[in-house]
Amino acid sequence: MPFDAVSLLATVREVNARVVGGRIDKIYQPERDEVVLSIRLMRGGVKLLLSVGAGTPRMHFIETGRENPAAPPMFCMLLRKHLQGAKIVSVTSPDLERLAIIECDTTDEMGVPSKKYLAVELMGKYSNLILYGADGRILDAIRRIEGDDAGTKRQILPGLFYRMPPAQDKVSLLQISEAGLTAAVQAAHEDTGLDRWLLSHFKGLSPLLCRELACRACGETEKPVGQLTDQERETLLHVLLDFTQMIQENRMQPCLLVHAEDGSVFDFTVMPVQQYGALMQTKQWDSFSSMLAEFYEKKSSIDRIRRHAQNMTHTVTNARDRMRRKLAAQQKELSQSQNREKYKRRGDLITANLYQIEPGMRKVKVIDYFDPACPEVEVSLDIRLSPQQNAQKQFKLYTKAKTAEEKLTEQIANGKQELSYLESVLESIHEAESMTDLAQIKEELIRTGYLSAKQDKKKRRNAKPVQGKPFHYRTTDGFDVFAGKNNTQNDLLTLKTAFKSDIWFHTQKIHGSHVILICDGRDPTDEAMTQAAEIAAWHSQARGSSQIPVDYSQVRNIKKPNGAKPGMVIYHVYQTAFVTPDEKRIEAMRIP
Repeated sequence: MPFDAVSLLATVREVNARVVGGRIDKIYQPERDEVVLSIRLMRGGVKLLLSVGAGTPRMHFIETGRENPAAPPMFCMLLRKHLQGAKIVSVTSPDLERLAIIECDTTDEMGVPSKKYLAVELMGKYSNLILYGADGRILDAIRRIEGDDAGTKRQILPGLFYRMPPAQDKVSLLQISEAGLTAAVQAAHEDTGLDRWLLSHFKGLSPLLCRELACRACGETEKPVGQLTDQERETLLHVLLDFTQMIQENRMQPCLLVHAEDGSVFDFTVMPVQQYGALMQTKQWDSFSSMLAEFYEKKSSIDRIRRHAQNMTHTVTNARDRMRRKLAAQQKELSQSQNREKYKRRGDLITANLYQIEPGMRKVKVIDYFDPACPEVEVSLDIRLSPQQNAQKQFKLYTKAKTAEEKLTEQIANGKQELSYLESVLESIHEAESMTDLAQIKEELIRTGYLSAKQDKKKRRNAKPVQGKPFHYRTTDGFDVFAGKNNTQNDLLTLKTAFKSDIWFHTQKIHGSHVILICDGRDPTDEAMTQAAEIAAWHSQARGSSQIPVDYSQVRNIKKPNGAKPGMVIYHVYQTAFVTPDEKRIEAMRIP
């Protein structure tokens, strides 16, 4: 799924047509490898995302902003110094290179007009954002590259002259003449597949585009070039000429490929795709930015949250695994304590036969009066102890096992509650949709002692509590439904916000969100109850299963025991519904 040079060129042309003449109003760096330019236009404004992450380098407009760090990074401060208030002159992309140049008119510290350029290099793991001046000298880059860095011969450091990335030893479709293209096609006599030949011979093309061009030329994607017939070579020439003309005339179409079976996104390109037949559907979009946002944003947002949540996830997972091991050991010890009656029985038998036990005996044969058949049994003795001490030892083992049962039963119950809590926190981390949600979970873990507060106590004391928002839905018949994203929100929803007459939902014996159906004095409809139960099932560990049991009751019946951990409640009056949630139906009810 690479963001190839052709897709970038189409996007750059779209961005250029929209932002030329606009002014850079604000600059943010929400992530280490992401910059957002807020651009003020004659009518309204737009937000341009520049991402140089190794996995998903791209540039396009976004509708919603990003959550920003409390303190902006140094590169963000530099961009604000040089580009804030600057007028955008042009956004261009050199000849089929994965590179965009944003040219800006601005003023220097003395108020003298000057030009600044922001190079957006989108080349996989070598992606970079580089700011340089009219003299070509680099002011700084989001990734500085020393001369001895592996994999590159190009230094990118403040004060050095900016140099374009090394040119590929390939032919540009936009520069080659028709005669040259004809000669290249006719002279191709290789054993490699046609798609691979296109990929290695022409620059700026993705494997998907090469396969599509090959498929249109000869009906196959991997047919060896040397086996092409004269007719197929002629068709290939026309396909390449049409493709080149499409780029030159800017007739590229934003096309998103989705799986025909489940509708999940697969890839994107600049023209309708035929190579997959009925397996894929082509969904055309009005703009490349909206298509790229659809393709990247949801996955990128999830990846960003998971990356920031790694430390919490690691800590909670380790605590959960330790508790599981501890519970297993305690349950094993508890099962052993169940067999304690044998110690009391041995003690009684020794006591009843003290007269025939002599010091130093290793064992003694006695009559087992506890068995109706009164058999003769053998009882082992400790030669270091007297007969009375041997009896006392057995009684002590009995008492110890009895005490252990009482303590272990209590400890196992507490351990199961703690294990349940830790698993609920892991589910909350999975449900997090923003940095605010993660911050709220972090505060909860600090309060419960699973994370240490490394920051200054004074800062923590003066800091305002993090206020996250729960999921908000509206049923098809107009009832509002809220679902907590973490245990703090679950407690707030159930115990503070909801009215006693509202309906509470939670998956039965399965970790998930507290879900509240707001009644507002109305009797909830069967449709609203079913949809609220489906929401509760979706926001649980059972997501993706069918016939999920969901308990529901009025909020007045939900209680929180004293000292219980966040999110833990008890209830005795309830009913159970069995539902199968559907993601599309639930997303349709979501209120942003």
